[in-house]
Amino acid sequence: MTNEQLIREAAAKLGKKVYQGPGQKIPTFRRDLQKESCKVVSLEDAIRKSGLKDGMTISFHHHFRGGDKIVNMVVDKIAEMGIKGLTLAASSLSDVHAPLVGHIKNGVISKITTSGVRGELAEQISRGLMDEPVIFRSHGTRGAAVASGELHIDVAFLGAPSCDPLGNACGYSRSENAKSICGSLGYALPDARYADKVVILTDDLVPYPNTPNSISEHDVDYVVVVDSVGDSSKISSGAIRDSKNPRDILLARLAAKAIINSGYFKDGFSIQTGTGGAALAAVKFIRESMIEKGIKASYALGGITAHMVRLHEEGLIERLIDVQSFDKVAAESVKNDPAHKEVASYEYASGMEPGSAVHYLDIVILSALEVDVDFNANVLVGSDGIIRGAIGGHPDTAADSALSIVVCPLLRGRIPCIVDHVTTLITPGASVDVVITEYGTVVNPRRPEIAERLKAAGMKLVDMQYLRDCARKIIGEPAPIPFGDKVVGVVLGRDGSVQDVIRNVLK
Repeated sequence: MTNEQLIREAAAKLGKKVYQGPGQKIPTFRRDLQKESCKVVSLEDAIRKSGLKDGMTISFHHHFRGGDKIVNMVVDKIAEMGIKGLTLAASSLSDVHAPLVGHIKNGVISKITTSGVRGELAEQISRGLMDEPVIFRSHGTRGAAVASGELHIDVAFLGAPSCDPLGNACGYSRSENAKSICGSLGYALPDARYADKVVILTDDLVPYPNTPNSISEHDVDYVVVVDSVGDSSKISSGAIRDSKNPRDILLARLAAKAIINSGYFKDGFSIQTGTGGAALAAVKFIRESMIEKGIKASYALGGITAHMVRLHEEGLIERLIDVQSFDKVAAESVKNDPAHKEVASYEYASGMEPGSAVHYLDIVILSALEVDVDFNANVLVGSDGIIRGAIGGHPDTAADSALSIVVCPLLRGRIPCIVDHVTTLITPGASVDVVITEYGTVVNPRRPEIAERLKAAGMKLVDMQYLRDCARKIIGEPAPIPFGDKVVGVVLGRDGSVQDVIRNVLK
């Protein structure tokens, strides 16, 4: 047979056409990317072209925290276009999102799924604003739900401090026109990968190619240029704070002492800290001991702060694994340091992902609004029944770490933090190893070896009932919260089960 015959035979077997030579018409998308791109459109056009319709699900990330400008901007435009009945799947919501109250009332938003809600929006939801309860997931559980399709996103609207005309985007910009920075885009990455349509909003459209990039052009459908995606100065707003409070300093010292004597404080350990003042301050005391003992950590995980960046730059922590940069110092570090790694939320904390970093975490320091006598922790609902925070990675890290430490005061003002039963169950007691208060340290009976080590180190060990009784002696028995029968929130556990519900507050 001739070569031409063999070509025709091969084409027939594969169901392909035979090449017709240079004259054959082949589609081309060649463009001058610095002048035009079929992806760069207005916000209204992006919404229209995405096919967004009544009843669909839209998503957002919260890397700008209190400085976010994307959610309100996009939902305002959607309302203007007459689209209603949407599910809003934000990784978390802040005080700045109070305008969503109006869009819930006018029917644009009918459902919300998130990790947390704060401010006026949270208070209105707590009092029964919505017909459907808000679905609360931890960061790891949300990432897993997006990846598995359980949480299906029709259109993701993702703010990025830089993006090129094809959609290569990241949480910082190297151009002279940079207006914003947020560092890691870890909570946006699942949405970018799995949403049906992805819209990047940026305040710095840079020349192609924007590399290195967090989000690939392959996953992006449209690019929208806006005046501002967020106020970077407000990334560290809310719970992220340095503290000079003497009580926080005392709690930090106790937490550091517990870690140092736990048996897990050794060369190559890994660590994550929460955002509370005492948890952050504990890093400073751990640093002193690391230098003294010549101990280095293999990695620090989670929301990375300037404290962790400092230890890394001093050579005390080899690598940083960052799902969310908690301040501008951390955001700049992601930009400039190849040992500072950005990870998607399911790579960070999913219970379903075999390679999640939390599976290898040694020590985590967490805060809590309440802890009960069974070691259950609540980080979402205040003692008045109002939603006041976010689940975050609390149950993820507590469950998977070798040593989980919850640091909280006995009282906040006239409010007890150690109670008979938490208002809302967020982190099951089986995942909490140590609770530290200024009135004493409690070790979960499941961890007798930890108790022995801390006792040998001279720490004051008590039991949870003792702490509960101390609180009662000081402030008496708190009045019960006037809850109604309407369910305003549903808390999902790491396995996807319904772990608790939040009822409406009557006054």
